Amino acid sequence: MGVKAALPKYELGFYALVVTCAVVYSGSGIFEASRDSMNRKAFRDGIKPGWHYFGRKMDVADFEWGMWFTSFRNVIIFALSGHVLFGKICSMTVPQHRAVMYMLYGISAVLGSMGLVYLMIILSHCLVLYSVALAKQKWLCYVAGLCCLASFKVEPFSSWQSGFVTGAFDLQDVLFYGGSSFTIMRCMSFALESSERKEGIYSIFDLLKYNFYLPFFFFGPVMTFDQFHAQVSTRELRRKDDEMKNIRVHALLHVGAIVAVDIFFHFFYILTLPSDVKFMNRLSDWSLAGLAYSNLVYDWVKAAVMFGVINTIARLDHLDPPQPPKCITMLYVFAETHFDRGINDWLCKYVYDHIGENHDNIIKELVASTATFAVTTLWLGPCEIVYIWSAINCFGLNFELWVQKFFQQRVFAKLEAKIPEAMSRRIRAVFGAVNFWAIVLYNIPALNSLEFALLVTKRLLLTGFPVSTLSIWFITYCGVQLIKERERILAIEEEETDKAKVE
Repeated sequence: MGVKAALPKYELGFYALVVTCAVVYSGSGIFEASRDSMNRKAFRDGIKPGWHYFGRKMDVADFEWGMWFTSFRNVIIFALSGHVLFGKICSMTVPQHRAVMYMLYGISAVLGSMGLVYLMIILSHCLVLYSVALAKQKWLCYVAGLCCLASFKVEPFSSWQSGFVTGAFDLQDVLFYGGSSFTIMRCMSFALESSERKEGIYSIFDLLKYNFYLPFFFFGPVMTFDQFHAQVSTRELRRKDDEMKNIRVHALLHVGAIVAVDIFFHFFYILTLPSDVKFMNRLSDWSLAGLAYSNLVYDWVKAAVMFGVINTIARLDHLDPPQPPKCITMLYVFAETHFDRGINDWLCKYVYDHIGENHDNIIKELVASTATFAVTTLWLGPCEIVYIWSAINCFGLNFELWVQKFFQQRVFAKLEAKIPEAMSRRIRAVFGAVNFWAIVLYNIPALNSLEFALLVTKRLLLTGFPVSTLSIWFITYCGVQLIKERERILAIEEEETDKAKVE
């Protein structure tokens, strides 16, 4: 109820003004803290010389972002540019065999970058999971796949396999574990899809074509085998209307995002500041809240850029890859929270939806979410901070369902039916604001540190109560109302589109 309930324009304008002022005020506090801490000894490792003509240094605390634009930049440009050119030639000359050509190029790139031994390790895991798929037993596919994944994530098996790869360069570990982990997820998808196939089984070459598609190999996203196989098997390659225009627009947006992040890191040290908890105690509650929120937004931008670049190349190859993650600014529901839509789609299809079915039963939902986060824990690499992240997010997902079930009881349903839809929307937004900050606080430990997460929680809920707590709650409520308004407009547009199709 209240999904399509409209609010007065002046009320929405007030909400937008409140959120804008709060963001500016919080941002000014973070900017001042960044300026004052630029030369602190504790931040020397995280802040390096940057734009001298502006008198600013740059936040370089994120290894992954720095890796993309320093040591890995030339490799990305060379390998992916070669793939684009190679793919264009194949699509023009032998479109019916383009998947084989992509496979050959991918194997060559992996061989050239990581060596023969690494390629043999990957091929051995592919062969093991292909052999398991021949049995057409789902449980066996799960067991074998998770054991293979554990061999790359759990010691001493991880070090034992990586020890076979001789030589050393800056990106060896990143490419080793990235390519290995994504390979296992793809092989599991292949095995599970083969188990469901009624007649026969897919060939080993189908698996190799799927796994060695270079844009997805090292960093994903994971595209389930059924989707990939159907798309690369299409012989008639046709572009949709304005598809190339959309690809160019998205490519420019990604370049703009990269430039924006570079500018942002010269003026806001959102990654380095939380590393010094003593310095964080000097900041206001508003600045701490903005810092925690900014960390989640940045991680979304990073994921959007990485997957966006890869997806742009995949679209040039006439594929429809998983979409980028939904921005944290547009979220207040745990079920929609993910930073890798490919892995999320994989987990939903093979674990979460498979066990939880329609997600109405509390017990099934608990089992499904527990199993999903158990697999996610193994995927991320078992360690203390991952255990904590998995446990609290699993709780958040289930608690969300428990609250929903509680308020769906007949008493509350009758009560809600008596009140106007606009008021129902306001009441739901109050709870949505609480959920929004639960999502932020539950994800900060994995994105930054447990100490920073505990500090923000303490300041917002204990020492900042009631002024900071209630004021930030109200501002978040205003933000949730703006999100709901966007959802309302999209729902109306979708309904009109469906009616037009029927007519």
